[in-house]
Amino acid sequence: MIKFTKMQGLGNDYVYIDCTKFSKEEIENIGNLAKPISDRHFGVGGDGIILICKSEMCDFKMQMYNQDGSQAEMCGNGIRCVGKYVYDYGLTNKKEITVETLAGVKTLKLNCDNTNKVASVVVDMGKPIFDAKEIPVISDQKIVKNLKLKAEDKEFVFTCVSMGNPHAITVVDDVDNFDVEKYGKILEVDKHFPKKANIEFVEILDRNTVKMRVWERGTGETLACGTGASATCVACTLNGLVNEKEDITIKLLGGDLKIKWDENVYMTGPAVTVFEGTL
Repeated sequence: MIKFTKMQGLGNDYVYIDCTKFSKEEIENIGNLAKPISDRHFGVGGDGIILICKSEMCDFKMQMYNQDGSQAEMCGNGIRCVGKYVYDYGLTNKKEITVETLAGVKTLKLNCDNTNKVASVVVDMGKPIFDAKEIPVISDQKIVKNLKLKAEDKEFVFTCVSMGNPHAITVVDDVDNFDVEKYGKILEVDKHFPKKANIEFVEILDRNTVKMRVWERGTGETLACGTGASATCVACTLNGLVNEKEDITIKLLGGDLKIKWDENVYMTGPAVTVFEGTL
């Protein structure tokens, strides 16, 4: 029997399991359950599962598995919920914690409501990565901001950024009516992305506001993506489309995130507990 908690950040929902008292072997076995647990018809349902584990270097360690069972480096919306979980469930009494991820150590500042439950989290997402080999993306450009790729009947121009996981961002005219599934599933596995890529389709509303939809590798279109919103802010800044070193509102299907790039990238957004259960 495994206790779990369903949580979401702007509709980006995961099944969270407290593994702080589990052995390494048990944790690896739980990771293999990501696909059936995430099934929205026959399982709990979610964009994947996130394991909250002990860490030798940080307060906690986050292990994340996509809906298809593949392991991912990081999830911005997911890590905010990790912060809410460990505080609300009494695993820590600190309001600033560090979390070990495959994308490095992340620092979280927890903002509580009048019931002393975490309502929102500020995540220091670290510095964006531009080196093509580290993203990774196959390109001769030093900063990959003019990668032209074709999918079906359209050609896209991408700016590529890693926030610990690979993102490719392109500007479109009308993101609300854009066929994200048609083009996203093709571009995700384009030969230029050795580890696949998260594909962000964005529309610039003004110098401080961007609308974004995302096709996440291993999952499909999701309601929100924190690392994607962070990468989008960086890409739009690189291309002179938004104001530098200011809060940029990224409007997603699940709601808004505030992103600021000032050397490091800072993401602010909500974290919500949906329900608990036992597997």
